[in-house]
Amino acid sequence: MSVIKVMDEILANKIAAGEVVERCLNVVKELVENSIDAKSTYIKITLVEAGTKSIVVSDNGIGMDEDDARLAFSRHATSKLKNLDDLFNISSLGFRGEALPSIASVSLVNLTTSKDGKGTFIHLDGGVIKDVKSCDLSEGTTIEVTDLFYNTPVRLKYLRNLYTELALIVEYVNKMALSYPDIKFILINNEKELLNTAGDGNLLKVIYAIYGIDVAKKMIEISGENDDYVISGYIGYPEIAKTSRNVITTLVNGRVIKNNDLNRCLTDCYHTYIPKDKYPMIVLNIDVDPILIDINIHPQKMDIKFSKMDSLKELITKVISAKLKEILLVPHANIRDLNTIYEVEDSLANTSFNYEIDDEEEEKTVTVPKIEELAYDFDNDSKITVVKSEEVVEEETENDNKETYRIKEMIPVGIVHKTYIIAENASGMYIIDQHAAAERINYEKVLNALLKDDFKTIDLLVPLKLEYSKDEFLRIKEHLELLREIGLGLEEFGDNTLIVRYHPTWFFEGYEKEAIEKIIAITLEKGEFDKEKFIYRTAATMACKMSIKANDYLTLETAKVLLDNLRKCDNPFTCPHGRPTIITYSNYDLERLFKRAMN
Repeated sequence: MSVIKVMDEILANKIAAGEVVERCLNVVKELVENSIDAKSTYIKITLVEAGTKSIVVSDNGIGMDEDDARLAFSRHATSKLKNLDDLFNISSLGFRGEALPSIASVSLVNLTTSKDGKGTFIHLDGGVIKDVKSCDLSEGTTIEVTDLFYNTPVRLKYLRNLYTELALIVEYVNKMALSYPDIKFILINNEKELLNTAGDGNLLKVIYAIYGIDVAKKMIEISGENDDYVISGYIGYPEIAKTSRNVITTLVNGRVIKNNDLNRCLTDCYHTYIPKDKYPMIVLNIDVDPILIDINIHPQKMDIKFSKMDSLKELITKVISAKLKEILLVPHANIRDLNTIYEVEDSLANTSFNYEIDDEEEEKTVTVPKIEELAYDFDNDSKITVVKSEEVVEEETENDNKETYRIKEMIPVGIVHKTYIIAENASGMYIIDQHAAAERINYEKVLNALLKDDFKTIDLLVPLKLEYSKDEFLRIKEHLELLREIGLGLEEFGDNTLIVRYHPTWFFEGYEKEAIEKIIAITLEKGEFDKEKFIYRTAATMACKMSIKANDYLTLETAKVLLDNLRKCDNPFTCPHGRPTIITYSNYDLERLFKRAMN
């Protein structure tokens, strides 16, 4: 007697539902994507109890006749693939033919659809068609899914709470609205409207509808292309970065996708502009020939493979980096209520002011550095010095007066709490964090030195000896050549021991051994070693050690030198960790604060 038997269609659909339909979100996703493929310009999603009781998706698409409506609930029945070649040139969102039969197998479904003026109603119970009849419907399709997982109670048991289920659906619909700004999306839960977009093709309007005016006015349009890809969309100012990576929306040929490599590339574009635990607000559309991507790697079609990922990363980095360098990124202080209290909102209330690289290491209290250690003259690669009369002497080049900087000259007028420099110019007032500013200056100096081939080193009169465990010693040996390339003269000296014979001239005096140990510690970190990230991390580590700290005393003359050098930076707006260096009050802001201007 044969042991192997062919499963009946209902059982096969329930098994498929385990992959396709895990929660309410999956039902909404599959139905909305079908509506989009049906060329709809209007899609309304109505939920009851976050979709656990009822999900209704209505559209104004091309609809179906009775034969197609019946066939749509059969496994692997699709209008989107006709032969094998189509699998490598997918332009639709759905194509497997598994969604509708999988949904129907674990719920009660009512389908109402119309084509060429003829309406059809179909009722299914657990995937079995129970009723088919004609009905009235002007255009499009409406699918109602009720009692989800009524016949698979184990799956129903493991649904999360209603707030979580609803949040997942809202996030998805938001991203679809961003993908298709020319489609009007309406989302309702328990008769409460959660989203209503215009559907007029204006992406910025959709961003406003989802995130609000404060975010929308801080978004910048981008576009670019190369031989393989065309990208467009909006990127946010660093100051509106969020703690959740969900604010990064990536779309490939209109499909919402989640790709870790792509998200990492987008976050890296904001390197030093935002803290490492924040993510930029980005809506990125990627148009590409379908032959260069593979979306057929998971039933939910959320992940994707690119055949020319390096080309895409290069284009994204080039476009976003160039745009960030074009704009003024000094954040304005927020004013809470202009009609009543007129007070400044502390935008850094939740920010920790421990500026050390390592979270576990407490910030050390150091003696006030000498003036020579406070900042550097970029033009002549030399430290700024102070004469006995305490007048700051800054060496100038012939090109100094011809250079243009991203921020105007700022004149310091005071220092608050020995931490914040108060400065002014014709545009308004500025508050500068002295540690963040010095850190940015030193970071760019060190980074430029690390990226040069002809760096300068200094020999040690007495070589430093460093001992490590056997496994650490072997890992360090793997990177000895790289460490020598950045100016560290490391040599083996017996078992598990290294000696340092020379180091770069830009090391902070008195902290040479600590600096070397920190650099080596970066090479010992777990995970795949990345040379570029190693260089940037090393620069940030050294900049922190070389810079003045909060509560270190500065004269106004020294503060002026610090601000002048900050202006010369490529990115004067944030420290290497993404914290702001400057906050500004425009003249108009000040007038409103003191009610000189009432508008």
